[in-house]
Amino acid sequence: MSKVFGFAGENEFCPGGPIFTNHKEQNLFLSISRPVDVYFPSRKRSRISAPFVFTEGRFEQKKQASIEVLPDECLFEIFRRLPGGDERGACACVSKRWLSLLSNICKDELCSQNESAKKNTQVKSEVEDEEIEGDGYLSRSLEGKKATDIRLAAIAVGTASRGGLGKLFIRGSNSSQGVTKVGLRAIARGCPSLKVLSLWNLPSVGDEGLSEIANGCHKLEKLDLSQCPAITDKGLLAIAKSCPNLTDLVIESCTNIGNEGLQAVGQNCTNLKSISIKNCPAIGDQGIAALVSSATNVLTKVKLQALNITDVSLAVVGHYGKAVTDLFLTSLSNVSERGFWVMGNGQGLQKLKSITVASCVGLTDTGLEAVGKGCPNLKQFCLNKCSFLSDNGLVSFAKSAVSLESLLLEECHRITQFGFFGSLLNCGANLKAVSLVNCFGIKDLKLDLPELSPCNSLRALSIRNCPGFGDGSLALLGKLCPQLQNLELSGLQAVTDAGFLAVLENCEAGLVKVDLSGCVNLSDKVVSVMTEQHGWTLEVLNLDGCRRITDASLVAIAENCFLLSDLDVSKCATTDSGIAAMARSNQLNLQVLSMSGCSMVSDKSLPALIKLGRTLLGLNLQHCNAISSSTVDVLVERLWRCDILS
Repeated sequence: MSKVFGFAGENEFCPGGPIFTNHKEQNLFLSISRPVDVYFPSRKRSRISAPFVFTEGRFEQKKQASIEVLPDECLFEIFRRLPGGDERGACACVSKRWLSLLSNICKDELCSQNESAKKNTQVKSEVEDEEIEGDGYLSRSLEGKKATDIRLAAIAVGTASRGGLGKLFIRGSNSSQGVTKVGLRAIARGCPSLKVLSLWNLPSVGDEGLSEIANGCHKLEKLDLSQCPAITDKGLLAIAKSCPNLTDLVIESCTNIGNEGLQAVGQNCTNLKSISIKNCPAIGDQGIAALVSSATNVLTKVKLQALNITDVSLAVVGHYGKAVTDLFLTSLSNVSERGFWVMGNGQGLQKLKSITVASCVGLTDTGLEAVGKGCPNLKQFCLNKCSFLSDNGLVSFAKSAVSLESLLLEECHRITQFGFFGSLLNCGANLKAVSLVNCFGIKDLKLDLPELSPCNSLRALSIRNCPGFGDGSLALLGKLCPQLQNLELSGLQAVTDAGFLAVLENCEAGLVKVDLSGCVNLSDKVVSVMTEQHGWTLEVLNLDGCRRITDASLVAIAENCFLLSDLDVSKCATTDSGIAAMARSNQLNLQVLSMSGCSMVSDKSLPALIKLGRTLLGLNLQHCNAISSSTVDVLVERLWRCDILS
C-alpha cells in the first residue's frame, strides 16, 4: 500500500503517526494540507474539489473552476434568460464585468414571458414583473464626480424592475472619469422608457453617445443639452429622426450645433412645443427660420438668447409664430429696430401672452409700439436693460396693449416719472401688477396733472431700488392706485412717513402683503396707522432694515394683526419687551418670524419665544448676538416642529 500511495514509511506521510494501523483503510482519508488528516466515514460521498492534485510524485495546486472563465457570449446568454429584474440586479452586484454585460442587454433581447414561463413555475410573479417594467416613472440625478459610466450602468440595470427610468439628469464635471458614450449606451439599452434627459457639462459625450440614446429611447420627450461641445449636428439629427415625440428642446453653449441640426428638428419633430437656444455661435437665421416655420402650429414657447441672428429671425417669428404664447429674446446684439417692427407687424403673434426682452439694443419706441399693436392678447411684458427705450415708447405701448395684466421694467434708465405714470394713466382695464426695478431715471418731480382717472384694476405694485422715487411719487401713486393689496417699496431711502401715509390714506382695499425693507426713514407711526387701518387683512409684513422701527410697532402688530402669518423685523430696534408684547397676544398666530440682526433681543425672550413657538414653523435668530447658544438649544428642543436658523 505504501507503494501505491508513494511514501516510504509510516511517519513520512503523517508525521504524527497513522490513526489506523491497517493501511488498506487509507481510502477513508483526504489530505488537504501537509500536517492534517481528515476522516470520512464509509457512506455515499459528495463531490469534493480538492485544492491540490498529486502528479509525478508531488502535489500541485489545482486550478479552480470559475464561471469567470466563460466568455462574454456565454454569460450574455445566461443573463438574458434570468427570470426577472431582481435576479439581474443581484448579478450586477457581482463584478463590474457582469454589470457591464447586464447593462448592454436590450429589453427585446431578454427571453419572452412565454419562454420564461416554460422554465419557471412561478408564472404569476413573472407576469407581475413584466407589468411593472417599462412604465418609466422613476427619476435619477448624477452630479459632479458621481456622474460616471459605472453609475449609469447601475441605474440602467437597477431601475428596470422598479418601474423603469423616466427622467435622468446628469450634471458632470471635467474629471477624467466622466460620462462617455459607454454610459449613455447602457441607458439607451436598459431604459427604453426614458422620456426626459438632461446633459450638463459633459465634454466627453459626443454624437455617438447621443445616437445611442436616439436608437434606444424612442419615447424621449424632453432633451436638455448644455455645455456639451462634442455634440454636433450629427447627434441632433439622430435625435430628430428617431424621437418623434420630442416636445421640449434646450440647447445651451453647444458650440458645434448649427443650422443643419435645427432644420432636422423642424422637419421631423412635429410635436415640438418648446425651444430654448442660448450661446450657440454656429446657429443663425437659417436654422431658426427653418425650425419656427416648420412647427408653426404647435410651437408655443420660443427662447432665443445670445445668438448671432438678425432681423430675419424675428420676422419669421412674427409671421409663423401662430401658436407661440411665450417669447424670450435676450442679448440679440445683431437685431435692429427693424426686426422688432417687422415682428410686431407680422400679424402672426395673435396668441402671444408673455414676452420678455432683455439687453436688446434694437428695441426702440417704434418697435415697442409695433409689438403692442401686433399682439392683442399680450398679458405679461418684461423689459430689462433696454437702453434706447424712452417715455414715449412706453406710453404708446400702454395704449396699444389693451389686454396687458403685468408690466415689469428693470434697468431701463431712460424711463422717467412721466413715462411711468403715463403708462398707468393709459393702460387698459386689465392691468393688475406693475414692477419698477433699478430704474435710475426716475426722479421725484412735482407733476401738475388734471383730474386723474384712477387705475382701479391695479392690485400689486413693486418699486425696488429706485433711489429717485420719493414722497411726491408715492402720494401720486396713492391717488392713482386705490385698490392696492400687495405693496413692495424696498430700498427706497428717500421715502419718509409723509409719503407712505399718503398711500395709506387713499388705499381703499385692505393691504395683504407689505414689504418696506430698506426704507430706513420710516418710523413706528407708519406701522401704527397701517395696522389700525389694514390689520384685519394684513398677512405678510417685511420691515427688514427699518432701523427706526421699535417695540411700539410690535405692540401695534400684536393688538391689530390677527391674520398676520409672516413677520420680518430683522435689523430693527426691537428689544425683549417687543417680543414679550407679541407673546401676550392671544390672537396672534405667526408662522414665520425673522429677527436676524436684532442685537437688543437677549436670552430674556426665551419664555416669549417658546409661547410664540406654538404656531411658528420658521424662526430666524441669525446674528442675534445677545442670544446664547444654550438658549438656542432649548428652543430647538422645545420647538421641535419649527425650523430655527441661528
